[in-house]
Amino acid sequence: MRSAADRIRAVFADAGCSGWLHARRCSTDDVMLSVHGDERVVLASVYKLPLFLAFCAEVDAGRIDPASELRIDPSECTPGSTGIASMRDPVTMSRRDLAASMMTVSDNAAADVLLGEIGPVAVHDMLARLGLERTNIVGGTADMYRRLVEETDSRTTVEAFKALTDSDAAWSVSAYDPAFTSATTAEEMTRLLAAVWAGDALSAEQTTFVKNVMRNQIWPHRIAAAFPYRGVSIAGKTGTIGIIRNEVAVVEFPGEHPVAVAVFTRAARAEPALPVVDAAIGEAARIAVTELRAPNMSSVEFSSA
Repeated sequence: MRSAADRIRAVFADAGCSGWLHARRCSTDDVMLSVHGDERVVLASVYKLPLFLAFCAEVDAGRIDPASELRIDPSECTPGSTGIASMRDPVTMSRRDLAASMMTVSDNAAADVLLGEIGPVAVHDMLARLGLERTNIVGGTADMYRRLVEETDSRTTVEAFKALTDSDAAWSVSAYDPAFTSATTAEEMTRLLAAVWAGDALSAEQTTFVKNVMRNQIWPHRIAAAFPYRGVSIAGKTGTIGIIRNEVAVVEFPGEHPVAVAVFTRAARAEPALPVVDAAIGEAARIAVTELRAPNMSSVEFSSA
């Protein structure tokens, strides 16, 4: 029988994408599964997870009142198809609700407002405190969009994204290169999730808030699609830009140790919708989580170069 890592590699190959995966039990036995999990990859909107945790850390430190309100004009915000950017009129929201919108619907406008509130230093400090040395946040969504417009010789963000869907153009933009944009490794993302679930990253109150918000993410087409079982909880964050499709999540079966899994992909095609890659993310996660749920697993790491 083929190993779980071999089956995961085959899933990525069949979907026409490169893939990186890491999974670990959120427990003390340190059981892991890795497929290129130590290679640096593009975060895309998964960068909102470290930003979210840094926001919660600022709340813990007493530097932010999460119930305090902001009035935001969508016309002045980062473009996006969800959340504040999709609205027509100014809105007033608490900072806590902004954070929730950023995570549950991947609200670009909310993310850039919060990043402006706490600053990138707070995010970097949180990552350093947790020992995530290979994760780096390079600005917010607005910064990335400005670079895309310049690099695709476009006039607007809409034109830039339309250019990226041209498979014949083979764009080499900074948003696809972990050396020039927000990046991480799959292993560091599962380590981050495990620290949160263990209560090592935040206070008990903020840990509960993070878990509840992540369980309410609305996107069902990647990791959640692989676990359509009653009682199973998926707490995740997706990330997508052009040929990049990702998701990191904690999968919780009743009465079992949660399993953190991070899946990052880069597709060979540039179509704006690639359901076969979305399905591959879910299937790769399903194989990894199923392997780590097995009762006879020993405390070793299974990896594939």
